[in-house]
Amino acid sequence: MMNYISKLSLLALFSGILLTSCGSDDDNTPVLEVTPSIVETAQATPDLSILVEALQAADGNLIDVINAGEYTVLAPTNEAFAAFLTANGFNSLADVPTDVLSNILLNHVITGTITSTDLMTAGAGYTKTNATNADGDLLDAYFSTSNGVTFNGVSSVATADVEASNGVVHIVDAVIGLPTVVTFAVADPTFETLVAALTRADHTTDYVGTLSTGTQPSPFTVFAPTNDAFGALLIETGIPTLGDIPLELLENTLNTHVIGFLNARAEDLVQDQVLATLGSTLTVSLTDGPQLTDENGRVANIIVTNVQAYNGVVHVIDKVLLPLL
Repeated sequence: MMNYISKLSLLALFSGILLTSCGSDDDNTPVLEVTPSIVETAQATPDLSILVEALQAADGNLIDVINAGEYTVLAPTNEAFAAFLTANGFNSLADVPTDVLSNILLNHVITGTITSTDLMTAGAGYTKTNATNADGDLLDAYFSTSNGVTFNGVSSVATADVEASNGVVHIVDAVIGLPTVVTFAVADPTFETLVAALTRADHTTDYVGTLSTGTQPSPFTVFAPTNDAFGALLIETGIPTLGDIPLELLENTLNTHVIGFLNARAEDLVQDQVLATLGSTLTVSLTDGPQLTDENGRVANIIVTNVQAYNGVVHVIDKVLLPLL
């Protein structure tokens, strides 16, 4: 009997040791912190509550879309949304058409992870968002790091690099509206002289107003000369300054860089194609890279293609094209 009791006591003691050991292991098990997703990050940030409401209200199941991929999201604050609603005549988020709201939100979503370091390294340039034009082409956003990090010249990053499990969030101080071809001309300093030419006080045509419209004669195809291209034009013609170009010549020249009712991407251009601009015609050559020849035989290289706005597309050229002189 004593032997049996002893065995039971030993068994109980051994079991107690095991239980104590297991309890000790459980207490020391490290707790793994799970990085929240982009949507979870927004939901946990009070100042992004309107963004969350917008994602829920918009067409296209945007929360599911964002959860299913890796993205960089430019997240407007509540104050940014309030300013957007006021500026566009909406009393509340519910007044924004859900299809329009969806496309505006997608204009803040970039595929892949882009950190502030990536942007600073690049300095400036264009990146595709997930918003689209009427043809389904992805829209561009222009970013610059010359004074903080800005997008399309209207929205600055207030808080950068909020890490998420499926990408990164940059909190921005303004809603980024769907860009027009004018948006890029104004935001990108490469086109400062072009903007000065478009806004000269003596114009008979409202170029900015026309090129900002989302109705006819949009969409537009714009061949945008650089600042250097305008500088070379003044040297070529012997005209001292932009303000000295005769108005009729300036307007005919600007018209020669715009095609109405057409969103002509680089892949739509073909060899020897004749393009009817709002001014003189241009001829396409693809033999030595994409080029345009004006009616005077002057050749411009297309050095950047397919900068896509909502109301048209911009191609950057290295020479100002002229109407027939």
